[in-house]
Amino acid sequence: MSALNVTLLVVYLGFMAVVALRFSRASAMRDGEDFVLAGRSLSTTVLGATMLATFVGSGSIIGGANFVYTYGPIPGVFFFAGTLIGILCLLVLVTRVRTGGFRTVPELFQDRYGTAARCIGTVMIIIAFVGITAYQFTGAGYIISLMVPVSETQGAVVAAVLVTVLSMSGGLKSVAWTDALSSALVVLGLFVCLVYLFATDVGGLGGYVDRLDPALSTITGGLPPLALLGYFLPVFLLILGDQNMHQRLSAARDSRTAVRATLLFFGGALLMITPIVLLASTSSFLLPGIEADTAVLALAGGDLTPPVVGGLLLVGAFALIVTTGSSYLLTSSANIVYDLVFLGRPERAGGRLGVAVGRSSVLLLAVLAFVMVQFFPTVLELQMYAYTMYGAALTPVILAALFWRRAGTVSAIATIVVGGAVTVAWEVSGRASELNSVVVSLPAALATLVVTALLFPRRVAPAEEPAAA
Repeated sequence: MSALNVTLLVVYLGFMAVVALRFSRASAMRDGEDFVLAGRSLSTTVLGATMLATFVGSGSIIGGANFVYTYGPIPGVFFFAGTLIGILCLLVLVTRVRTGGFRTVPELFQDRYGTAARCIGTVMIIIAFVGITAYQFTGAGYIISLMVPVSETQGAVVAAVLVTVLSMSGGLKSVAWTDALSSALVVLGLFVCLVYLFATDVGGLGGYVDRLDPALSTITGGLPPLALLGYFLPVFLLILGDQNMHQRLSAARDSRTAVRATLLFFGGALLMITPIVLLASTSSFLLPGIEADTAVLALAGGDLTPPVVGGLLLVGAFALIVTTGSSYLLTSSANIVYDLVFLGRPERAGGRLGVAVGRSSVLLLAVLAFVMVQFFPTVLELQMYAYTMYGAALTPVILAALFWRRAGTVSAIATIVVGGAVTVAWEVSGRASELNSVVVSLPAALATLVVTALLFPRRVAPAEEPAAA
């Protein structure tokens, strides 16, 4: 612990409090749409930053770093390629997502598949997103334990409270603006740490190549190709169907803003992923034998970096994780508001009552997330479970709703159930440590979708426009 670290943390927490108070005012939070979609008013810069901070959180700076530290930088590039390729694919979805104007993914399911599919989809989304929120608590708790004299569990409690308060206060408006600062802060922290280490401890790019363990210099890092695919797919599938991404595209001022923000998201992700891969693999020879989850964050301690560099990295990482957790709590609360409590009565969700229920939902989901995190030993394991639960069970159904008119109610329900059930069964069997469940559950879900769509096609009215498919 250092006085500088504490000072940086206090300054950041103070800024979060100011933003939360500003956007929690009644004049800034008039109705449920303000809470969930920021009044559809986000600019290119703020939107791009909030998309980046939402998706690149603890799963990248802790879970992704774990993977790179364990298997090497080249497999790490393949791991993170799921994010980059997924972002580019989002560009294809912009028009269709914004045309629908849906606040949640289950609203899309209601339009295409009916109420039953909407309710089942809602449950699956909440299960997956509570898992994603849970490992943000773990990551932020570890960072707090490095900066102040508390245990990781105590730090996780503090992080959970902060994330919950930020989400309850101003909804997407407060989350989006804090995301903008968090994105800039973490990119700055990562690059400053990378430049300092390469200049003082590593010996430049040549020293990095010479000192890297030959076992970590291979293309696959010792992983079979199918196992490597099992790490690429969950991230790729989540970003394609992530309700957070769809909501943010809808929250843009217009379609052009949404496209520009997505391109900004891609550039920002590249800037963030590059130093994570280099720092985590550098940690493999500077700090051999540490817990893999701490591959990047451990570089901020000890004698490797001066307090100002380490403090900047820790606060930047903490800020990123907090905003990611806030985003997933917020979007899950929207599911409770629009898809459960006010199902069939959307007009009641539009006023103050909708905001109140949304805030109460955030609190409930935060408690569930804190409980869930106790059952997974590492961030990477929880990350793969949560991503697969969403990507295998929901993303195929979401893409079918947007692009394949033949898929109907039977296809949607069967695909969600099969994808979710196979994921859970594989995790419970204990075989996920050898092969991630997505390699099994995704083919099962896709086969179910295609077969049921061919056997029980959706009945399309003659007057139905293709854009509604």
